[in-house]
Amino acid sequence: MTNINIPRKEYPRPQFERAEWKNLNGEWNFKFDKENKGEREKWYKDANHFDKKINVPFTYETKASGIGEEGFCPNVWYQKSVTIPSKYENKEIVLHFQAADYITKLWVNGHFVGERKGGQIAFSFNITDFLEETNELYIVVKNEDSQSCFQPRGKQRWLDHSYGCWYVQTTGIWQTVWLEFLNEAHIQSVKMTPDIDTESIEFSYEVSGNIDTPLILRTSISYDGQQIKSFDQTVNRPNLTMSTNLASEFHHWRVVHWSPQSPHLYDVEFALYKNGDLIDQVTSYFGMRKISIENGNVLLNNVPLYQKLILDQGYWKESHLTPPSEEAIIEDIDKTLEMGFNGVRKHMKVEDQRFLYWADKKGLLVWSEMAATYEFSDEAIQNFTEEWIEVVKQQYNHPSIITWTPFNESWGVKNIFTDKKQQQFTEGIYHLTKAIDSMRPVIVNDGWEHTVSDIITLHDYIEYGDEFKSRYQDKEKVVQNNIAFNKHKHAMAKGYTYQGQPIIVSEYGGIAFNSEKGWGYGNQVKSEEEFLSRYESITQAIKDTPYISGFCYTQITDVQQEINGLLDEERNPKVDVSKIREINRK
Repeated sequence: MTNINIPRKEYPRPQFERAEWKNLNGEWNFKFDKENKGEREKWYKDANHFDKKINVPFTYETKASGIGEEGFCPNVWYQKSVTIPSKYENKEIVLHFQAADYITKLWVNGHFVGERKGGQIAFSFNITDFLEETNELYIVVKNEDSQSCFQPRGKQRWLDHSYGCWYVQTTGIWQTVWLEFLNEAHIQSVKMTPDIDTESIEFSYEVSGNIDTPLILRTSISYDGQQIKSFDQTVNRPNLTMSTNLASEFHHWRVVHWSPQSPHLYDVEFALYKNGDLIDQVTSYFGMRKISIENGNVLLNNVPLYQKLILDQGYWKESHLTPPSEEAIIEDIDKTLEMGFNGVRKHMKVEDQRFLYWADKKGLLVWSEMAATYEFSDEAIQNFTEEWIEVVKQQYNHPSIITWTPFNESWGVKNIFTDKKQQQFTEGIYHLTKAIDSMRPVIVNDGWEHTVSDIITLHDYIEYGDEFKSRYQDKEKVVQNNIAFNKHKHAMAKGYTYQGQPIIVSEYGGIAFNSEKGWGYGNQVKSEEEFLSRYESITQAIKDTPYISGFCYTQITDVQQEINGLLDEERNPKVDVSKIREINRK
């Protein structure tokens, strides 16, 4: 149920899809509230307060929103009226926000529904009890943002101007808003854990609603249109778990694995029955793949994996953090693969689920990274931890995600090299992540000053290969903190020692063409020939270093004042992409 004229019209949650939904993107009424007087004056009761229009899901700072004002405003309001079709009169009505930054407060038909905190995660409100007899919904949203460095903000600036590698802030709704219509008893979530060694998949289900009358939950698994397995369970409690073997004679390998070369996906349908009647149906998919570490290597499906990643900040000129369209998402992934990279490090951003869907479909490896705080305090610890837990849970089922990266370059934990409290915080996040997800490696802290970490990653913007080889020829000097990165950083935090983990250079390059309008790393180049010479020199030096098991080049596109992308902000290549591909594939 969608309107073809609205932006981002595709289903926003492709790994948990239902047929009955309504997209609320498009034109909303809007109001700035710099003096924070809207609640006191009860703007949630009167549409006359809203003096602007905004194109959701684009934030007011972007041109795509129709407003394009980049100045910071701590409070913004949205209003939209929606009529619920009469066929949903007896349904539960759930209002979903795929992401809104930072505190979201909701009123429906003049009544306060609730609030949620966090700028990177999806959340929802059950608004059934606020529906009027006329089936009208008068929806009002207030978003509260701040310039606090205790708030996870990623690359959003906390000053009134952009500087360095920090950009225009993102305030308010920045991903799809939508309605879903459910029966009182329904499937809340399903966590899917593949195990290629036993050729099995484990499902952990959560069912909401009244289960006094036992329900039947049917799980049907298929591949390429052919049913592989189907089984029923009696639901007599909210949470249940079931594992099933996927081995089948339909394929000569019995089970098909997911990999960048062959991104095979199984389809799965979950159907909930009450007294023989279908009351809920969800479609999803999963990939059978394994990420592990052995003898200093990252393994994919028990085979060593050399990672050729590119840093991807997920910014667009007209829409900033919000992908302008699904086609734009696909274009970025296709260009990444065309240039010979096999994955992306999503930097300082929790990406749109449609991006992850297409990464799953096309076989793009993804490192999922949390938006950083920039000061250390009890408040920052709580804000970060609560949101990070939701990130891991919400993205868990995507086979393309092969690494969790909660921290980067000591941002938010700037004294981690010696400060025990900051070290213990990162250890806690590491173990908490592993408690939720034991499948994937966790990197703490990406770039340098690692505490506990499954992979040791290094950021080094040295310009030429000869110098790189000289610096890295003695592995022991690198891992024993005898070499400094970024002038004064070291591989390990004080009190921690290298334990034989894989080593990846997870930032390098950042080469910019000669310009006065922005910056890159090191000296700027004047020609394609000069660029390619330097790119090949440093990239080949990394590949020639035997103990390094992958790299991540900075970066795929220019972002505002940072002009070191292989593509410009409009996604135009700066150099012949076939030559980049040739260097990457050597």
